[in-house]
Order: sequence, then C-alpha cells, then structure tokens
Amino acid sequence: MKKKEPVCPLLGKPCVGDACMFWVHMLGQNPQTGHSVDQWDCSVRWLPMLLVENARQARGAQAAVESMRNEVVGRQDTLNNLISQAARRPQQIRDVETPPSDQISDGRETKPQSHQ
Repeated sequence: MKKKEPVCPLLGKPCVGDACMFWVHMLGQNPQTGHSVDQWDCSVRWLPMLLVENARQARGAQAAVESMRNEVVGRQDTLNNLISQAARRPQQIRDVETPPSDQISDGRETKPQSHQ
C-alpha cells in the first residue's frame, strides 16, 4: 500500500512541512488522552485538540465563577438578614464612640503637655 502524502487543507496541494507558516511545534498534554505531546504539525490539524482543551478550560473558569457567585450570594443574604434584624429593633442599636481626635484609643494624648 502506498503511503498517502499529506495535503494542505488551505491550498489543496502537497504539504510543504516546515517551509509553511502554519507548521508549528506543540508541547503539552493531549486533553483527551492525557499523553504527552511534543510534535511538529500543521496548525490546522491541531485545531480539534485545541478546541477540546479550550472547552475544558472554559468549564473550569465557569465553575470558579459559579463558586464565587454562590459565596457572594450567601454573604449578601447574611448582611440582608442583619440589616432586617437591626431595623426591627432600633432601640438596641448603639453608636460606636470614637475617641476625640487629640487622643489615642488607649486614652493617651497625642499632643505634648506643657509643663509650667
């Protein structure tokens, strides 16, 4: 059986290999098999594998966004509940006292005292 010559999908002519601008080196893992890939080939032939990897990465990003969304919703629900409880019992709300601007929170003065 005669070995089939690869044909360029863009030109319809025999593949010119490394003389072609679309001839690229791929190094990594095949997303479907997990096997290592270290090979030169036509970039058009790499497209199916790259599309599978791109879809896998998009699913991972979508899962991370959904996880963050769930966390934000949970914290917003907690905040809404606290605000609702505070609105029902305004008599229990107390202002936080702030020290005067010339005192540190432990009671020391920030301005030097004059000794007369």
